[in-house]
Amino acid sequence: MILPGSDSQALGSALAAETGRELAAVTYDRFPDGEGMASVDLDGTAPDRAVVVASTPSDTAYVELLQLQDAVREAGADHVTTVIPYMGYGRQERAFEPGQPVSARAVARAVATGTDRVILVNPHEASVTDFFDVPCSVVDAAPRLADPLPADLTDPLFLSPDAGAVSLAESVRDAYGGGDVDYFEKVRHSGTEVDITPSDADVTGRDVVVVDDIIATGSTMSESIGVLADRNAADVFVTCVHPLLVRNARTKLERAGVTAVYGTDTLEREVTTTSVAPVVADALGSAAAE
Repeated sequence: MILPGSDSQALGSALAAETGRELAAVTYDRFPDGEGMASVDLDGTAPDRAVVVASTPSDTAYVELLQLQDAVREAGADHVTTVIPYMGYGRQERAFEPGQPVSARAVARAVATGTDRVILVNPHEASVTDFFDVPCSVVDAAPRLADPLPADLTDPLFLSPDAGAVSLAESVRDAYGGGDVDYFEKVRHSGTEVDITPSDADVTGRDVVVVDDIIATGSTMSESIGVLADRNAADVFVTCVHPLLVRNARTKLERAGVTAVYGTDTLEREVTTTSVAPVVADALGSAAAE
């Protein structure tokens, strides 16, 4: 049985279709005092195995996830797998200043109390898997980003935001079936002045696909698009696993001259054009076989 959080309803449906599992009737209510309650109508039948699928872009989403875990346990589920397509607080994997919490560790420990297994999709920091007190695995959804790209890209170049993320660009390039891979180099001249340039490749007249795991404010990405435009790139496509796109991020990208923005359904946005359901379904199948 698949139990979707309110931020993962489309993905929950796609995952149910992909796996052939039942999609649970989940409701999301709110009391007059502001407290929420996520509950499931099991129609008198308790599942042996349950899968909670819930992205956590907000504090509310985390509470909802914990409630769904507890609800299905209360109903008698013997085994619960929790899929977190987008893990909020995942970038706070260490204390950056004295006195600060390791927020990723705090939320991971809370999630682990109500589940037998956790599956994450491209966490920003792979080290967060160590914070869960239950088995935790990671699936790579980057190859899915090749699906919405035009089939006739001109001499395509796949760019990652830095050298450490080249593997993401390589995954998309390999899934697309051809092209070169490069990364942006950032040279800081002062606290506010940063040069962003492609490392080696000539972009003149080429279609460029910029690949990242997450786009939040869009500031760095829009600067990168501007650099590519200045260097006479042809079309510039932006792809990301997690299209968070907070505040005016979408406007920044459009003003910079992006041709199109593509994201997955780890976060359900207007730019969501492909689903991670197939790779999550494979991970669920592997988990069941263990």
